[in-house]
Amino acid sequence: MSLPAARRRVAVIGTGAIVTGSHLPALTAHAERVELVAAVDVDQGRLDAFREQAGARVAGYTSTDAMLDAVRPDLVLIGTPPALHREQTVAALKAGAWVLCEKPLCLSPAELDDITAAEEASGAYASVVFQHRYGSGAVHARDLIARGELGAPLVAHCQTTWHRDAAYYALPWRGRWATEGGGPTMGHGIHQYDLLLHLLGEWEEIRAMAARLVHDIESEDVSTALVRFRSGALATVVNSVLSPDEVSRIRVDCADATVELTHLYGHGNDDWVYTPAPHVRPERAAAWRTPAEDVPSSHTAQLGAVLDAYDRGVRPPGSGQDARAALDFAAALYKAAFTGQPVRAGEIGPGDPYYTAMHGGHPDWAPKERA
Repeated sequence: MSLPAARRRVAVIGTGAIVTGSHLPALTAHAERVELVAAVDVDQGRLDAFREQAGARVAGYTSTDAMLDAVRPDLVLIGTPPALHREQTVAALKAGAWVLCEKPLCLSPAELDDITAAEEASGAYASVVFQHRYGSGAVHARDLIARGELGAPLVAHCQTTWHRDAAYYALPWRGRWATEGGGPTMGHGIHQYDLLLHLLGEWEEIRAMAARLVHDIESEDVSTALVRFRSGALATVVNSVLSPDEVSRIRVDCADATVELTHLYGHGNDDWVYTPAPHVRPERAAAWRTPAEDVPSSHTAQLGAVLDAYDRGVRPPGSGQDARAALDFAAALYKAAFTGQPVRAGEIGPGDPYYTAMHGGHPDWAPKERA
């Protein structure tokens, strides 16, 4: 009989709302597999409040490097503003820790290459939080599509239409290229189109538009895209923070069925609906029902998948190509929108202005000099 895996020693960097509201419950749910040993935050008051909530034995640090040197954790969870992700992820990898980092993992394809190099040098891995992939409904839908049970995918719609007011953008790092990496394309819709890519696979071409219609920010507050997938399927993608009636939706029309997911910030099995084509017999459609076990999409589900990979010593989901797919898609969407030209998969690399910054240095979108 094999022995149970040792509990993994975990540290968190950042103790704000996403860590207290999502990562800490995930750690609690996996308490038999992990031990939270340290937390880092530059705000001493916030750090103290987190330690009181998480448990007195959690060591507190105001420096990431000091924590990594003293604690040497197995796994680091990062929930800081996006501009810090690359530096903190690389530091953790160099210290030998695996990483699970909030989206976006970094702010450009160039930064992602830095993370990849750190992975290769250390043998550790960095995953990005794309928790919508890990609900049982998403796992089931992907399996049905991949096995051809619904017929060939033909048409898809991916919609993240949310609402954010001026107060939301009062935080100085939001809506700025250097600190957030973009607008709703990077910070909001990325969850939905990551799931779309997870369901439909590789894309070939993207055409897009973006605009700054309401908010006084550097980046866009709405973007739209038309996408051709390698399979031949066509899709629309909408990312908005201007929409009073908030919804997150993915719809895929296949030859034999439509599968549709409608939710806001997380889904369960009941949020997935399958509509058979008229020619499909009822007994076949009955087999598409979501599984009896209902695992909601969550940080808890993704953390479990990362821990499973750690125990087996294999690359975890959400890392490597999984992480690159969504970031490359975002860069291509911005390039297509700002240049007015279609972008092919794989064309953005070293030497391309959109490789180092999502605004690509475009004169109408690059940050202006501030007095």
